[in-house]
Amino acid sequence: QVLLVESGGGLVQAGGSLRLSCPVSGGATATYTMGWFRQAPGKEREYVAAIARRGGIIDYADSVKGRFTISRDNAKNTVYLQMNSLKPEDTAVYYCAASQRDFTRMGINYDYWGQGTQVTVSS
Repeated sequence: QVLLVESGGGLVQAGGSLRLSCPVSGGATATYTMGWFRQAPGKEREYVAAIARRGGIIDYADSVKGRFTISRDNAKNTVYLQMNSLKPEDTAVYYCAASQRDFTRMGINYDYWGQGTQVTVSS
C-alpha cells in the first residue's frame, strides 16, 4: 500500500516561506509522477505543481509560477514544495499525490493521496 504523509504546513505572514514535505512509503517516488494540489474553504481542489516520473517535466500552475518550487529526492523517497513570497490567497489545505501516468495535471489521474496539511497566510 502506498502512503503519502504531508508535513510542513503552518501559519505564516504574507511574504514569508514554507517548505512542505511528502515522504512516500510502499512505493518509490522515482516511479510516480508526483503532484501538489490545494483546496481552499468553499473552493474546488486545484492543481499547484507536478514533476514527471521520468524527469524532464516540471510544471506549475500560473498562480504559483516563480514563487513555488517542486522537487523530488528519490534517495529519500520524498517530494517537496518550497513556497516563497506567500500570499493570503495561497491559504488552503495542500495535498501531495502520486500518479502512475508519465505526466498529468489532472487530479482524477492521481492514484494515491496524502491527508493534507494546512497552510494559512495572514495579511
